Amino acid sequence: MTGASTETAVPSAGDSGPANAGRRPRHVVWLLVLGVALAGLNLRTGITSVGPLLTEVSEGLRMSAVLAGVLTTLPVLCFALFGALTPTLIRALGEHRLLAAALLALTAGLSTRPLVDHPLPFLALSAVALAGGAVGNVLLPTLVKQHFPDRVGAMTTVYTTFLALGTTMAAAATVPVEQAGGSWRLALGFYGAFGLVALVPWLVLLRHEPPRGSGSAPVALGRVLRTAMGWQSVLFFGTQSAVAYIMFGWYAEMLRHQGMGAAEAGLMLSYLTALAIPTSLVLPGLMARVRDHRGFVAAFFACYAAGVTGLWIAPLQGAWVWTTLIGIGMSAFTLALTFFAVRTRTSGATAAMSASTQSIGYLMAGAGPFLFGMLHELSGGWHAPLALVGVMITLNLLSGLFLGRPRYLEDSLARIG
Repeated sequence: MTGASTETAVPSAGDSGPANAGRRPRHVVWLLVLGVALAGLNLRTGITSVGPLLTEVSEGLRMSAVLAGVLTTLPVLCFALFGALTPTLIRALGEHRLLAAALLALTAGLSTRPLVDHPLPFLALSAVALAGGAVGNVLLPTLVKQHFPDRVGAMTTVYTTFLALGTTMAAAATVPVEQAGGSWRLALGFYGAFGLVALVPWLVLLRHEPPRGSGSAPVALGRVLRTAMGWQSVLFFGTQSAVAYIMFGWYAEMLRHQGMGAAEAGLMLSYLTALAIPTSLVLPGLMARVRDHRGFVAAFFACYAAGVTGLWIAPLQGAWVWTTLIGIGMSAFTLALTFFAVRTRTSGATAAMSASTQSIGYLMAGAGPFLFGMLHELSGGWHAPLALVGVMITLNLLSGLFLGRPRYLEDSLARIG
């Protein structure tokens, strides 16, 4: 790219760069695979483990409704703030040290927050754990691009699948653990052990971190947001995440309000969440085989639209069908994460696109459940909130059709100078 600045100069698409996995000992490669998988497993446990026990936590800590609201909003705030800071932290510490520090923060926060007896320290320690998860969210696509440039599809499959597994595990297992152990504190602290296990391979890998400066040049977040592709990624990620948070927070309540039993509504929500696992297994590999991804975007929109229409017309009569369709549509989240790697050539651009997208996108996501609930309260029904979902998935389709075109962020950066 003649005339590109140092920041945007990139190798050819097929250049593996100095971090080519094939040049490292086999045991280091497998440690990287294990490290990516275990890190992915832990990034959402601090979020989805709290919801099922929110009443018990609020009562146990004598937490006001306002502070309980802060607790449920804290994930998107932390993901936005610390996601934006991650590229700066990468430059200061390096990718391996930063991920080890992030997993240490996540483990410390999850392990110690159940030990406190006041809501403010609980919120502070939750923020520590969520900060670690936020940094990991940005780092994993970057590490995949850095260490496995020729295996992006396979390694994205690994971390998105384990991300989905961890999300589902924490949502489904927290209440049974609480019932078996007789304490919400044990049930929440239990997930700190998973973070400790995930930390081990990255401590070993500190000896094998590439020399500082051997990777691609960093890219400023502001430059990404000066490109159309940068904002298309923000809008695609933000609308998809907003719909996902709406479904996580309101889906069971919506079904119960219309006559479904609590147990079956909870089962529906678990099923909705679990549908991301099989999609995560196949989607990144499929995306790595083609350059144009607009067909994937349209397919997920079609599932979303059919499911939301079914909820509008006959929510209980076809509940399993609508849940299946919406669950498949929500797998567009895997699509959004994979875009970070397939729309960039270098790890520096991947980190910048991931950080800028997630920092703003999660703020958009946080507004989704609030607006959905407000529309339900104002209208007294579910048609107005579902109309909001319809608008969001339409925006998701439009932004995705632009983002899905075969091109690279580095080329857009070169054009803006």
